[in-house]
Amino acid sequence: MNRKWTAAVWMVALAVVIMVVGCGPKKTPQTPEDLSIETQPTEPVEEVVPAPAPPTVKDVTPDPLEGDIAAAYQEAVRRGLLGDVYFDFDKYDLRPDSRERLEKNAAFMKSYPNFVFGLEGHCDERGTNEYNLALGERRANAAKNYLVSLGVDPGRVRTISYGEERPFCNEHHEGCWSRNRRAHFVITGKVG
Repeated sequence: MNRKWTAAVWMVALAVVIMVVGCGPKKTPQTPEDLSIETQPTEPVEEVVPAPAPPTVKDVTPDPLEGDIAAAYQEAVRRGLLGDVYFDFDKYDLRPDSRERLEKNAAFMKSYPNFVFGLEGHCDERGTNEYNLALGERRANAAKNYLVSLGVDPGRVRTISYGEERPFCNEHHEGCWSRNRRAHFVITGKVG
């Protein structure tokens, strides 16, 4: 039995030695900072800076509203900056739609203080020439007075009445006559 004990002791001793040698002191885990990858040195990277944009050339296309009077008038009408106002039969008081149009006209007139405007009063063909001339004058003055109340310089607006002499439409029915009862705006000159 002694042999069995001796072999058992040797086995236990060998196991203890293996455990002592194999387990050794514990290593602390490495943090990401401890782990460094060796890299080969590289040349410095040059930062690419985009070239500055070339200076822009100012648009040299002339504004048609700054040019000759006829071209300025056509451009203002085309853009809807200047338009006629309309009246009811035998009336010269301003309708709500006429006031709206006059407000747009006033904004244009104040934006271009170098222009002088003609404001023509027109009527349909019904009534005498004398009556229609007087009614056309009242229509033109009603429109001018509203413009002045909106801040337009009265010296830049000149009124004239054509009565029924210059109809927009020459047919003889209400649809045509309603287009002739108007205050018509034109650019007639420049200040100075």
